[in-house]
Amino acid sequence: MLLVGDDWAEDHHDVELMDAAGRRLARARLPEGVAGIAALHELIGQHVGEDPDAAEVVIGIETDRGPWVAALIAAGYRVFAINPLQVARFRERHNVSGAKSDAADAHTLADMVRTDAHQLRPVAGDSAEAEAIKVVARAHKTLIWERTRHSQRLRHALRDYFPAALEAFTDLAALDTLLLLGKAPDPVSAARLTIPQISKALQRARRRNIAEKATAIQAALRSEQLSQPAVVTTAYAASVRAQVAILTTLNEQIKTLQGEVEAHFGRHPDAEIILSQPGLGMILGARVLAEFGDDPDRYTSAKARKNYAGTSPITRASGKKKTVLARYVHNDRLIDALSHQAFAALSVSPGARAYYDRLRARGAGHPGALRQLANRLVGILHGCLTTRTLYDETTARSHHTDTAAA
Repeated sequence: MLLVGDDWAEDHHDVELMDAAGRRLARARLPEGVAGIAALHELIGQHVGEDPDAAEVVIGIETDRGPWVAALIAAGYRVFAINPLQVARFRERHNVSGAKSDAADAHTLADMVRTDAHQLRPVAGDSAEAEAIKVVARAHKTLIWERTRHSQRLRHALRDYFPAALEAFTDLAALDTLLLLGKAPDPVSAARLTIPQISKALQRARRRNIAEKATAIQAALRSEQLSQPAVVTTAYAASVRAQVAILTTLNEQIKTLQGEVEAHFGRHPDAEIILSQPGLGMILGARVLAEFGDDPDRYTSAKARKNYAGTSPITRASGKKKTVLARYVHNDRLIDALSHQAFAALSVSPGARAYYDRLRARGAGHPGALRQLANRLVGILHGCLTTRTLYDETTARSHHTDTAAA
């Protein structure tokens, strides 16, 4: 067995080769790219012995993505993606001085896969289709988060110089709002907007009750309000035009990426099973698949999948004291998707609703009950994916129905 620690940076990799006894065999700094990976293969080839096919090469690295990691996996090496926090804690076991260097980190990574490989998670063998879904699903969600940030910035600007706009427009990222703010970003020009102009923007946004809404918007824009000096208002108006342009572009790209997410997800063999789960549609289903991956051997049990999801609780017990806490270290994208699924399942699944109501009756708050429901839904999803069966409401409720009857 040959152990390799790879401390990566944007343009180079510090690597150390170690044998099973912990002896350092080689150390090098390699460039990123084809030349670097070729040099790593050559370095490993010098130490694997006379039968390279029988040698096992185990690599520890602090990332699970990128072309370098893909090349390592394609070469047949066992690759462990190690959390940097774990590396820091492992380093402290042997070095209390606080000293740190890239070469020392490479040594630490090699030592970790030598002694603690059974405690570490190897890089999942997800398919290329799942990786493609992850790319577009994450990009789509990132743009949605960016739209929320820019909407908040727009709201803060309007509050400072044009508060009537906040009364006129409830959704600052909506098409009709952006059209009207782009045309009239200051109180004076907004007060001049006519009913036909406002109605045209509402029609483009496909709103209902256009005449009533146009009248209400015009009345709000023409209401009395406190104002800033003219030169300050002009400056604010320029910043609002910029935010409007950004939000318009974000809306267009979000819509485009939504089509890409649906197209990639619809072609995946697990899509039918995931879509059968309560509360999951094309977008949420794609996010769940992207973050869980599709490697059938990645999760040994439903508990392992729940732990990875971050929906299962953690227990701290010492002596007579025992506390059960929620997990706060988790995949933010995955927990966001599962929370949305749990909330949506309340209206489409009688079993999910009954389970949530029982938790609330026992004193659980809404966030806690929703998290426990999400945890249960993750277990059901694992069972469906393992047995390759679609979700069935009767089967999902049978356990709790039998328990209640007993």
